[in-house]
Parts: sequence; structure tokens; C-alpha cells
Amino acid sequence: MTQKEKHAPRLRKSELRDKVIDFLSRQNKQAFNYKQIAFGIGATNPANRIDIINMLDTLAAADEILEVSLGKYKAKANRGSENVGIFLRRSNGRNAVVIDEEQILVAERNSMHALNGDKVRVMVSASRKGAEPEAKVVEILEAKDQVFIGTLHVDGNYSALVTDSKFLAADIIIPRNKLKGGKHGDKAVARIVQWRDEEMNPRGEIVDILGRKGENNAEMHAILAEFGLPYRYPQNVEKAADRISAGITPEEVARREDFRGVTTFTIDPRDAKDFDDALSIRQLANGNYEVGVHIADVTHYVHPGSVIDKEAQSRATSVYLVDRTIPMLPEHLSNGICSLRPDEEKLTFSAIFELDKKANVVNSRIGRTVIKSDRRFTYEEAQEIIETGKGDFSREILTLNSLAQELRRRRYDNGALEFDRAEVRFDIDEKGHPVSVYFKESKEANKLIEEFMLLANLTVAESIGKVPKGKKAKTFVYRVHDNPDPQKIANLSLIAQRFGYKVNAEGRATEVNKSLNRMLRNVKGKGEENMLSILAIRSMAKAVYTTDNVGHYGLALDYYTHFTSPIRRYPDMMVHRLLQRYFDKGRSADKLKVEDQCKHSSEMEQLAASAERASIRYKQVEFMADRLGETYSGVISGVTEWGLYVELVDNMCEGLVPVRDLADDYYDLDEKNYCLIGRKHGNRYTLGDEVKVQVARADLDRKQLDFMLISDDGNPNRPLRPAKNKNHGRNEPKGKKNRQKTRSHGGNKRRKG
Repeated sequence: MTQKEKHAPRLRKSELRDKVIDFLSRQNKQAFNYKQIAFGIGATNPANRIDIINMLDTLAAADEILEVSLGKYKAKANRGSENVGIFLRRSNGRNAVVIDEEQILVAERNSMHALNGDKVRVMVSASRKGAEPEAKVVEILEAKDQVFIGTLHVDGNYSALVTDSKFLAADIIIPRNKLKGGKHGDKAVARIVQWRDEEMNPRGEIVDILGRKGENNAEMHAILAEFGLPYRYPQNVEKAADRISAGITPEEVARREDFRGVTTFTIDPRDAKDFDDALSIRQLANGNYEVGVHIADVTHYVHPGSVIDKEAQSRATSVYLVDRTIPMLPEHLSNGICSLRPDEEKLTFSAIFELDKKANVVNSRIGRTVIKSDRRFTYEEAQEIIETGKGDFSREILTLNSLAQELRRRRYDNGALEFDRAEVRFDIDEKGHPVSVYFKESKEANKLIEEFMLLANLTVAESIGKVPKGKKAKTFVYRVHDNPDPQKIANLSLIAQRFGYKVNAEGRATEVNKSLNRMLRNVKGKGEENMLSILAIRSMAKAVYTTDNVGHYGLALDYYTHFTSPIRRYPDMMVHRLLQRYFDKGRSADKLKVEDQCKHSSEMEQLAASAERASIRYKQVEFMADRLGETYSGVISGVTEWGLYVELVDNMCEGLVPVRDLADDYYDLDEKNYCLIGRKHGNRYTLGDEVKVQVARADLDRKQLDFMLISDDGNPNRPLRPAKNKNHGRNEPKGKKNRQKTRSHGGNKRRKG
């Protein structure tokens, strides 16, 4: 703090209030934290900053401004005027329209039956004192194309799709001639074709029959359809792929650097079939090592504008569900021609490095190559060699591991983040039913591959992104990760401090990240590990693809891209094509066109991740459905107004303890401190608390487990009174038994870079 700020005059609170409201109202609905607001109104006196913090809470509680996220505020939407927003339809009837990040309620009678995601024009009504404002849809500007997943109910002359959707409460009436052969109990996909104003239910038609409800294939396809992801490969694309031959002719080999005589191998998951990367290593005469990162040359076979390319661009990514992979490319390419299988000559695009014994990069080059892999290793096989020093190519693997460890040490010294949570996996039987759970942990063999993929991605990004003085930057695809929200980091710092850990909320990114890594290491194996690691992840921005390079915060790199997985990621194919274009002295690509493709790829990546999580949740519920009534130890992993989420220690399955089942008290949500607090007895349930629960319900349609809290031995100072199910509402205020029992206080995937 400067001397000038310290001695700045303190504004009166009445003047300050007017300035805060005026500042927010002039900011085009943007949201700001207290520091930004103080700077914006010229309130630099330290005491005024405290005044502003308190004033923002007061104004938000009085409904005069809106707290859009923790510690960020904006002006409310204009009342009594028309606005354009995105409609949110909810199966619980709490429909809303989002206008500049603010959600305004829309009663069903005022919705024009808009669907979730529709762009609408609304009239916002001025709210009565003590009541929430409401909006009325006056026009549907853009109807979002969407389908609904559910189970067919066919009975006599009546047929309907009972949806699984959280965005639609009503069943969809299906005329008998629109069933597409569907029968009672079939899992199906439907489209709404009409919804009259006076009707309670929409009318629709069946788009596809997925199979019988409860069958594994039908349920996995339903998850993909729910997120708008394809679950079948078009036959014309498969046929086009089948016509492609490997085409490794002497002429093609002559155009490439030949690595067929160099020791080369792949290291992948045990169930992988699409081997898109291989490592080669040889020692040079000067004692240094030449390490080749060889990537499947997909773009040699898939040409821009072809039916295969269009399908890959649309999908943008392979999708990894619990029990299957839905490939981006046809299997003839992904598991055949392009896959770097052992003892087969393959065309590759490679990054070649000369490294000294301390893993310093002396020289590097990028170019098209031909290889012949000597061996296919699973991660487990490579890990055994690292641990015992014995096995095929043990000298090469041990050398690569030593170099990788040095590369990793330097990355963390430079401020890279170290998130390393175990992933839950299932052993399933021939019918797809989960029979056991195991944890996938990243060991040295995984990290060996990860380090060299990161090095290749960095080197490729620098080769185009680092522009010589006087030269103009060329359009390229970057993988960027923006800086975290300062407010979220500050909040994490405060919570970590309560457990005795120090996280630097301010200062250089390197220091902030080192303190985060230190906390993540120190918290391992402790009760608060889950809570603090989740909060650390939530404080981070999402990584995306873009042509605008802002660097990668999590990796602490100024340049980064994705080059190493073109079999399963379309952006990697884009990078391969741009590289060759610029190697051939081609002009810079169309920035707007490439940016559109980047945006689509980022969106599809998020959908694929959501589908993967949904498949895991489904299998978790299916697994625990066989264990109703059993008791487990767990840790509170989430706190919401509707209850406590608990993650079980034994198998990482997560379930909900509904707030309605906490019948010993009337509980309030303290949003800022991530806890529920009992009004009468003062019981407090916080993220990270150790509890014991019983498996109460397993709802496969909603993919939700319900637990019953039976003790909280981890918190002996807060005794729990056992709930009696028949008296869930006995401690609620009279006349309010139907009210929600909380209120807010304002306050499988392969990891290869």
C-alpha cells in the first residue's frame, strides 16, 4: 500500500453507497469484487475498503445489487423493461431466464413453453417489496435443437416418454404412429414437435430406440444422447475409412526421417488399442541422448473436407465412458492404420530432442518420420521395470525415467501445479454390471510419458508462437489456461488456514502455485484432503483451445498446445496441419475460422467430460444398489441447501444426505464457510468432516445415491441426534413443514499432456 493510499481522505458511508450503486449501474452488467469497485470509485483509503465489503453484503441482502458468485457483484437487470436472455427450464418448476448472469424467475404460465437453452425476449416485472422479481416470455427468438431421453410408457391408446431430464418435468405424449417400433419399457430418444399454450404436456415423436431400460448398452447410449454425443458411427464414414490403405511406399519413406532402426516402444493403459504416441531413445557419440516423441500421422490419411474429416471435426474428441471408448475416428484408422502397434511400420509426426544427462534440451527438431515399434508396454509393465530394474529395454526405460524426473522437478520449481487425485474405475462383468471398484493412480511410468508429451507440446507451440522481431505471428491453436479467480484463491487461503496450511492468495503466480503444491502434498491422507483438493481445483479456470495465446497457468508455460493425440483429439489434427502448412512456407491460416473450430472443440471436450462423469455416477449407483443398508465411513465432499454430499472412503462413491433427513434441527446454509448449521443445537456439518453413513436409496434414473447419516465420530464435539423417519419435520417452525429446511446466507481417460 502506498503512502498516498494510506492518507487518502475517507468518504462518508452515504456518499460511498451512492458511488457503489452508480458505478455498478454504469458497467454494462459486468461483475466486480470489492477491490475493483474501490479502485473504480476512487475509494483508496483502507478504511473505505472495509466499508465497501460490508456495504456490498448489505446491498445484496437488501436485493439492491446482485452477488453473482462468491465476492463478485453486479447491478440488477432493469425492471419493467424488455430484455433478451437464455431460458432455464427445471423439472422442479423453478424456471428462470438468465440476463447478464442474473437469474430471474419465470412462472410456467408465463413461459410460452420455452425449452432449456432457448433464446427468449422477456418482460421483467418490478418486484414487490420482499418478493423476487419475475419475468414473462413474450417471444422465443431462437429455439435450441434438442432431444430428450426417457422410458416409453405404452398402455392401450396412451403412449408417452417419461423423461429422465432435469430440464423437463412433463412427460412427452407420443402418438402411436410416431413410436418408431418402440415398446413399453424401452429406453428411447424423443423430440418435441408441438406444445400448445393450453396443454400441460408437449407432443413429440421418437427419434431412436436405445434398448430395454436397465440394459447396459441402452443406458450408456442414453448418457451419450443426453449430452448430444454420437453413439453410432455413420456407415458411409466407416466405408470411406475401410478404403484407405497404409500406403507406406519407398517413395513416402524417402520423404521422411527414418527411425525404424532406433529402439522405440509405446507405453499405454492395458485396455488401450489406439496407440497414438511412441518414444525412441539412443545415445549419441557425445554422450547425450536423442529422444524421439513420435505421434501417429493421422493427417497423412485424413484430408481436409473429406467425410472422415467432417465427422472427426464434428465429434472433436473421443469419449471415454466407464466400459467403452467412442472413437473420434473410425476404428480402421484409430485402432488399425494409425495405431503405433509393435512390429509394424508406421508413419509419424515427431518432435526429436537432444538432451544432456541433466535433461537440458541441447537441440530439437520437428518433422515427419517413419518408425517401427519394438514393444508395446502397459503402464503396469513399465512401472515394474522402473521398480525392479529388470525386463525388456530396462536400460532405455530407466534412462527415460531419470530424464523425466528431472524435467518434472524443473517444472514444479518454475511454478507448475501438481494436482494428482486418484480416479475411480470399475471391474465389470460380461453384462456390464460393476462387481468391484479400484483406484487408478498416476505412478512413475505414467509421469514418464506425461513429461515427454508435455515437452513435445511445449516445443511445437514455441516453434510457431515465438515470433522473431519484426515478424508477424501466424494463426495457431493453443491450449491455454487462464489465471484463477483471485476471490476464489483468497477464499481457499482462508479455509486452508483453519486447518493449519498456508496458501499465498497474492503475489507472483510461481509463489502462489508453490504454496498450493505444498498444501496438496501436506494434506495427503488427512481428513481434510478431499475438501481442500476439491476447493483448489474449483478455484482454477478451465483450460480451452484458442488462437489467442495467454499461456498455461497450471503448467506455468508461456506457450503450450496439443500435438500428441491426433487419434482422439481434433485440435491435435489442426496443429499437425498448421505445422506442415508453415513448414511449407504457407500463408497464415484464417484466424476466425480456426477460432470457431477451437471453440467447438472446447465445447465438445466439456460435453465428453460430463458424459464420462455421468457414466461413472451411473456405475457407482449400480454398484451401491447391491449394498443397500450397508454402513460406510465417508467424508463430506459438498454442502448445499438441499443436503450434504458424502464421498465414501472405501470406493470414492458419492451420495447425498438430504437435508430433510437431518431431522434433529432446522439447518441453515452458511455458503461462505461451506457448512450447514443447526439453529437450535448448533450442530455444524462442514466440507471435510468425517462421518458414517448407511446406504438408503439408489436411484439409477437420476444417477443418485441417498445416504442416511448415522454418526459423526470424526466430530465428537458435535453430537448427532439420531433421526426418526416418521418425524422428519418435528423441529420445523409451525405451519412451515413444506418449506425447504435451509436458506442461503448470501454469503478414463489417458493423461498424456
